[in-house]
Amino acid sequence: MLSVQEEEELRLLLQQGGFGQEFRLSGGLAGDGSDRRFYRLQAGGVSLLAVLPSAAQPQGGKAEAAAAFALGSHFRRAGAAVPEIHGYSPTSGLLLFADLGDTKLYDLVAGLGLSSPEVEVRYRQAIAALARLQVEARAGFDPAWCHDTPRYDQALMLARESGYFQRALCEEYLGLKVPGGLAAEFVRLAERAAREPADFVLHRDFQSRNLMVQADRVWIIDFQGARLGPLGYDLAALLIDPYTGLSPERREALLSWYLEVVASHILLDRARFVEGYYYMALQRNLQILGAFAFLSKNRGKAFFRQFLLPASRTLQEHLAAPQGRDFPLLRGVVELARNCLEQNSHPLR
Repeated sequence: MLSVQEEEELRLLLQQGGFGQEFRLSGGLAGDGSDRRFYRLQAGGVSLLAVLPSAAQPQGGKAEAAAAFALGSHFRRAGAAVPEIHGYSPTSGLLLFADLGDTKLYDLVAGLGLSSPEVEVRYRQAIAALARLQVEARAGFDPAWCHDTPRYDQALMLARESGYFQRALCEEYLGLKVPGGLAAEFVRLAERAAREPADFVLHRDFQSRNLMVQADRVWIIDFQGARLGPLGYDLAALLIDPYTGLSPERREALLSWYLEVVASHILLDRARFVEGYYYMALQRNLQILGAFAFLSKNRGKAFFRQFLLPASRTLQEHLAAPQGRDFPLLRGVVELARNCLEQNSHPLR
C-alpha cells in the first residue's frame, strides 16, 4: 500500500492535474519482471495508473522514474503512441499515467489465436507505432534522459546479453560449463551487430506484454529503458517474442511490412537492414534467455520458466542459418541448453 507521504504526494499530483484530491484505489497490479509498484485508481471520474519505485531500491527507482517522465513526455510530443503522463513527483518517483486498461497484445493473441484477423491488424499497428517512435522521436532526443546507458553498444551486448545468457541460463540455471572460446564468438557477434546505424530511438523491450490494446489502437508502455540504438533490435524483440510464438513465415511477412512502413519515414537500404537484422535477432534472443532464467530462478517468478524452451528453439533456428557457421561453439552450447531444458522443467541443483 501507499505510505502516508506517497498518499500526500498523490493527492497533490491529482489536484495539480485537475482531478481533485479524492481518489479510490482499486488494487495493486502485477509488474511482470519489474519490482516497481503499480496501482489503478479512480479520481475525478477518470481511471489512472499510479507507478512507484520498488520499496527495496528507492534511489534507483527514482532515477528510473525520472527517465520515464522525460522520455514519455518527449515521445508524446513526437506523436508516439505512449500513454499521457498526468503527474510526476521527483521526491518519491511517483508517476501518474493515463489508464490503458488490461488488454496486452499478449492477451489478445492468447484469447483470439494467431490466425485471428484482429491479431494481424494489431501487429501491423504495433509495427507502425514502433517505426514512428524509432524515427520521428529522434529529433530532440537527449541521451541525458536515459537512466541506464545512453546508447546500445558492444559493452552492453557483452555484459547484459551474451554474458547474461552465459551466466544466468547456462551456468546458474542449467549448471553447464561453457567452452573457453565462446567469449571470442560473443565478441565477434557484438562487433558485427555494432556495425548497424545506431542513431534511432531504441525501446529495448518491445514485446507483446509491453504493448496495450485500447480504443482501437496499440500503445507502447515500459519505455523507461529507452536509449539510442539500431532499428532492427526492437523489431526482433517483437517478432521472436516467445510469449506469442510467431511462426517463421509470419515473422518474414511482418518483417516485410516493417520495411514498407519504415521506408515511409526514411530512406532505407533494405538489403543492408535485413543482413544486420540477423545479428540483432541473435543478440535479443540471448538477452531473452538470460533474463527469463534469472527472473525464474533468482527472483522466483515462475511465469517466465515456460518460455525458456521456446526461446532456445528460436535461437537454435537462427543459428542454423548460413550466418550461424560463424558461431560454432555457440551453436553447440545452445543445442546442449535446449536438450537440458527439454529434459528438466526446473533448474539443475
